[in-house]
Amino acid sequence: MTELIYTEESIKSLDWREHIRLRPGMYIGKLGDGSSPDDGIYVLLKEVIDNAIDEHMMGFGKLVEIKATEHSLTVRDYGRGIPLGKVYECVAQINTGGKYDSQAFQKSVGLNGVGTKAVNALSKNFLVQSFRDGQTKRQEFELGILSRDYPIGPDQQTNGTLIEFTPDETIFRHYHFRSEFIENQLWNYAYLNAGLIIDFNGKKFHSKNGLLDLLSKKADPETLRYPIIHFRGEDIEFALTHGEAYGEEYYSFVNGQFTTQGGTHLAAFREGLVKAIRDFYKKDFDATDIRASILGAIAIRVQEPVFESQTKTRLGSLTMTPDGNVTVRNYVGDFIRQRLDDFLHKNPAIADGLLRRVMQSERERKDMAGIKKLASQRAKKANLHNKKLRDCRVHYNEEKDERRFESTIFITEGDSASGSLTKARDVQTQAVFSLRGKPLNSFGLTKKVVYENEEFNLLQHALNIEESVDDLRYNNIVIATDADVDGMHIRLLLLTFFLQFFPDLVKNGHVYILETPLFRVRDKKTTIYCYNETEKQEALKQLGAKSEITRFKGLGEISPDEFKQFIQENIRVQPVLFDLNSSIPKLLNYYMGKNTPERQEFIISNLRVEKDMAAEDLTESA
Repeated sequence: MTELIYTEESIKSLDWREHIRLRPGMYIGKLGDGSSPDDGIYVLLKEVIDNAIDEHMMGFGKLVEIKATEHSLTVRDYGRGIPLGKVYECVAQINTGGKYDSQAFQKSVGLNGVGTKAVNALSKNFLVQSFRDGQTKRQEFELGILSRDYPIGPDQQTNGTLIEFTPDETIFRHYHFRSEFIENQLWNYAYLNAGLIIDFNGKKFHSKNGLLDLLSKKADPETLRYPIIHFRGEDIEFALTHGEAYGEEYYSFVNGQFTTQGGTHLAAFREGLVKAIRDFYKKDFDATDIRASILGAIAIRVQEPVFESQTKTRLGSLTMTPDGNVTVRNYVGDFIRQRLDDFLHKNPAIADGLLRRVMQSERERKDMAGIKKLASQRAKKANLHNKKLRDCRVHYNEEKDERRFESTIFITEGDSASGSLTKARDVQTQAVFSLRGKPLNSFGLTKKVVYENEEFNLLQHALNIEESVDDLRYNNIVIATDADVDGMHIRLLLLTFFLQFFPDLVKNGHVYILETPLFRVRDKKTTIYCYNETEKQEALKQLGAKSEITRFKGLGEISPDEFKQFIQENIRVQPVLFDLNSSIPKLLNYYMGKNTPERQEFIISNLRVEKDMAAEDLTESA
């Protein structure tokens, strides 16, 4: 056995830049390639924008301009600008920044002086330029190291700060920015900062009514039981309504930061809402009935917030102020109870609508109790783990009690495809669930169908989401269907199922579409797998026009040995993206409802495009 040597030479000290580059996850969470909204490149953008937002919150600058290409971003704010003599320290000296001065930044998003330093260290190129009172200071960096330092000089541009960066491709491999993820980020900033205008590649983001605008965009007016209730107070704002969607849907914010994992403020919001409704109606409703089908948003501002991670996705603060005299739970809970009670007394029609929604949820819960019990018994009798599910061995990191990011379940159709997947998968972290035929179109149906339909019942048991999506057994749900019309239809039906009954699985980034090669191009020495026509043409140029071309239509046509290349290390998946400003009922009605004039026009227009392209191809061939 090799002896491990532990001496003074084993102890190393890293400077700030080296440590960030060696352990980027400590500063920005997961890395990723930009295909998920919580990937690191979007955290880098957020860190830069947060500084611009803090300037706006302090009353300086109503405009933020953002320009994006596939691999780089530029952010220009019109705040006060970094003090010219401290530009280097603010972007390249750890634990340095103006936010330690509570008089300059009362309720900032971040106070630890790390944000832009992490962006700098993790960027191939980083440029910062400050404009203050007719003068400017500019510096350029490469991988966090100063490469060009310009002297302070005259410049008549409006005060503010310009930052441009290109993430380092050796850390963020094969990355690219997705505009839809950036736009979702920017809408949240707009909703939380009335009067702020954000210009993103020429598109304006602006909100007058804050969280009321957010819920108005999220909700389908036709399904709401009563108009959105909205209140603003000192350091707090909330909005809520009830619709017809399943589950609870919340958007929570702290100091302008979208806390995707909630925290003490969201817990206080949910508790305060339950107590207010119980007290007003003088009835001990079950909390799940009160919150069923709710759509809510809460935003607070806290001095010196404490988040549970550097990415600030969950608030850990228990108090509103540094002196600890006011707790978040009491402040938020008291505000909601008082305002909601007053509002319901003054608006009896809305109070009646809310009461009817709660009582409907109560009836549905009681009616479903027996059905759920029978469905669970049927799932056990069906011998799920032998007939439908080929499970993996590891689902969680038991030491940290965290779900493993690699834990994946493939949902496919037919014995042939599931057989290939099962033989090719990594049995440690990849499971396979086999559908039998096309699933039911669940659009417009109640959740009762999930338990009464055998395929849906077994699927939800396999995913372990019968009681709550928080109990999801796998982190990644990958829909794997054939690349033909039937496969696309099955994919659409599965997406309808998830969006109709378990929308949080999609919103939280758990659902993906598996990409498999459409073509195999090979000669005697080389084999190239191609995912589209463009890649096929490039392969033909490389190997020659006389190469053998195989067109894959079904997953079962790909041998298990080949499949290993596509579902393990080199797996290609497309995340199912959901625009935070879209309405799920509207989305499903458009694609899965009756053949509306809008959908007919879309189909006709795209058919014309296909015909025109075909005609052009014939002309070129002639």
